[in-house]
Amino acid sequence: MDLFVEAIKEPFAWGLLIGLLIAFFIWKGGFTRGRRDARELKRLETEMKDLQAHLNTQLKINASGNQALQDELENLRRQNENLRVQNAALQQKPGRAELRQLQLYEMAVRSMREQAPGFAPAWEKALRQAEAELDAAESGLRKLVRKVIPAIGGPAASQPAVIVTEDHTDRA
Repeated sequence: MDLFVEAIKEPFAWGLLIGLLIAFFIWKGGFTRGRRDARELKRLETEMKDLQAHLNTQLKINASGNQALQDELENLRRQNENLRVQNAALQQKPGRAELRQLQLYEMAVRSMREQAPGFAPAWEKALRQAEAELDAAESGLRKLVRKVIPAIGGPAASQPAVIVTEDHTDRA
């Protein structure tokens, strides 16, 4: 015990003791920091695995949704092509061109009844107007309406017939 008391009285012993104490606290701080860093690293790795799993799930969902959209788009393209072919085939049926020409003439005659002053130029103008109207009617909603309800969609419904009568009374 005397040796201990003698050693404590020496300034070197005090310096060594203070240095060892500082080294111990630094070692303890490093050890604690290492454990804390290891826990943080493990937490971050777990979080990264969870995020990767979520990303993979999200990508699979998006891929299946995109595939479904691509399949639907391809199906609609096939249907569109089939309908285009069917429409062209129906346009080529026997009698279809003649029926169209008769419709043109009927519309032109109706228009001529309204504009009778000069027959030849008015007839050509009316024929061109009827062709334009029939082309517009064959592509779109007017065609559907004309087929479903002929009285509503036809040209007679859109332009009522005008009957002009002249009053020939004698004035005295």
